[in-house]
Amino acid sequence: MNSTIQLYDATLRDGMGGGGMSLTAQEKLRVVERLDALGIDLIEAGFPASNPKEAELFELLAAAPLEHAEIVAFGMTRRRDTAAEEDEGLKLLAASIAPIVTLVGKSSMLHVEKVVRVAPQENLAMISDSIAFLVAQGKRVLFDAEHFFDGWLDNPGYAIETLRAAADGGTERLVLCDTNGGSLPNQIVAGVTAVREALPELAIGIHTHDDAGCAVANSLLAIEAGATQVQGTINGIGERTGNANLVTIIADLQMKMGIEVLPDGHLAKLTETAHFVDELLNRAPNPAQPYVGKNAFAHKAGMHAAGVSADSSTFEHVEPGDVGNRSDVIVSELAGRATIADKGTSAGLELDDETSARIVERVKQLEHLGYQFEAADGSFELLMRRESGQYEPLFRLESWRVKVEQQAEGEVISEATIAIWLGDKRYERSATGNGPVNALDSALRSAVTEVHPEVGEVELVNYKVRILDESHGTDAVTRVLIDASNGERVWGTIGVGENVIAASWQALVDSLEFPQQPGRRKAES
Repeated sequence: MNSTIQLYDATLRDGMGGGGMSLTAQEKLRVVERLDALGIDLIEAGFPASNPKEAELFELLAAAPLEHAEIVAFGMTRRRDTAAEEDEGLKLLAASIAPIVTLVGKSSMLHVEKVVRVAPQENLAMISDSIAFLVAQGKRVLFDAEHFFDGWLDNPGYAIETLRAAADGGTERLVLCDTNGGSLPNQIVAGVTAVREALPELAIGIHTHDDAGCAVANSLLAIEAGATQVQGTINGIGERTGNANLVTIIADLQMKMGIEVLPDGHLAKLTETAHFVDELLNRAPNPAQPYVGKNAFAHKAGMHAAGVSADSSTFEHVEPGDVGNRSDVIVSELAGRATIADKGTSAGLELDDETSARIVERVKQLEHLGYQFEAADGSFELLMRRESGQYEPLFRLESWRVKVEQQAEGEVISEATIAIWLGDKRYERSATGNGPVNALDSALRSAVTEVHPEVGEVELVNYKVRILDESHGTDAVTRVLIDASNGERVWGTIGVGENVIAASWQALVDSLEFPQQPGRRKAES
């Protein structure tokens, strides 16, 4: 196994094949900058001029100073019955700012016959001619052997011949692709081993998809078998079930296999990079994602939490901080007094045993009603403050009401009116919104910000509703979760009730009260 492994990111091209995945050219540039800062070696930017967005991206990249990464352009071998020097796609690749080009060609006889519909020898010529043309134009060329593993199982001799054709053309690397994502680890190892024996002079890369749930494992085993480049996408996004998750692969290589793939100290940027890409794609980060997920080092059961408190290695396979993540003790009905005390200490609260025991019982009661504090750290801190006498309400509620009216032409109007007391002064406000919760939020803020203008800095960034007892239909209990941010951090709050608007009000109020608590305002500023 080689100790030097090259990281190749395909998020901006292959990753965009996933459902709902889309980034502007400017957003793609931001991703490139983050990947460069992380320490990725090669970043595949796509096919130059395939559409206006890609053309704009390559223009932006031409002026982008990168410290570590190299940009890769992606394209296909020449069209059948067309000379390489006359192929428009190849000419665009040759003229691009990218010093490296990845060319994809068929390595499966089935695809040669059914998709490309050319004679086997013509496919070989398409591969070698295309690579030779780009090499002559001064490009470094990688050959993506599409459907290699399926082709190798079906017709191993021809699959190897396609690689020989790429070698004859002057490729610097053979990238073996599990394009359909259905190969199992033993098949990957056998395929890579066969290529190493047949073409020992050429470097090998691995490109896997996750249709059989083996993309990361297949990539790691390919490296053990001799591959020296691994391709993937951030968070495993991509067509169908996705590509190999480069985030997990990086951590596994560096922390489990002892292969330093990132510059010194850069592994700690892994979590923030993974979450950054998700946020740009308007996706909630997967809390269960290995290494970087919110729950990757979260502990719920009392024994687990106690073990981690004594020695983190009892229930954590690596140090969370090494990948930029952190341990967390999840508050639930399984929590004990020690867990509550730890949570209190983290919030700057001193909780005695009696108070901690009372909070444990209160959590159990509320979770029986449908509350869940795992994603509602803001509401849980407020609960601890109320039970310990360290809570300061933002206001005193007199009443609120919401009116929703649909007019004859179809327009829906939501209006909210609130009456609250701030100190000894009464405030009544009305506001409209694009929904009842938005209207309540606007009305409440218009009053509160007169006394507490800093509340205006709090933004609601996520709103989720879940039906807890679906069998009850429209009178079912609902759980509302709100994520709020002040630009520095994000906190979650929760509300539960049979009335979804009332539950939303609970979560809304908590989201505004949390940053205003004693000591919290100073800590957040």
